[in-house]
Amino acid sequence: LNLILSMAQLALTSCNLFDSSADRVTVHFINRDGERLTATAKEGESLLEVVVNQNLSIDGFGACEGTLACSTCHLIFEEDVFQKLDAITDEELDMLDLAYGLTDTSRLGCQVCVKKAMDGLTVQVPAEVADMRRELEVGKQSK
Repeated sequence: LNLILSMAQLALTSCNLFDSSADRVTVHFINRDGERLTATAKEGESLLEVVVNQNLSIDGFGACEGTLACSTCHLIFEEDVFQKLDAITDEELDMLDLAYGLTDTSRLGCQVCVKKAMDGLTVQVPAEVADMRRELEVGKQSK
């Protein structure tokens, strides 16, 4: 099952990893509570992979592990950065429709590849997340 999920993840993102220490990029995430989290990413990683690989504490982030089956890795970009991102796919647009706090500069972190030009990038994690796992837990507790 993990192999199938890994293959699905590779098929859904077109990020190409570079394996050089010179290809490191600093990325800042503004968490839901306003805390600034900083990570050093490899060029070619998706922003979801950055959060997971750097073990950043963003509650509920990346529930589907990058299989483009949820919107929990929703991020909000500054307009100038957003304009420079790779084109958005129809599949990503469909998942973004499920995201809370959607903006004109929203993207899914699993679909955005880190590039050297993004060094110093700051992205905002929305205040709310559409996470079915949390909703199921609340439903169990109310019974």
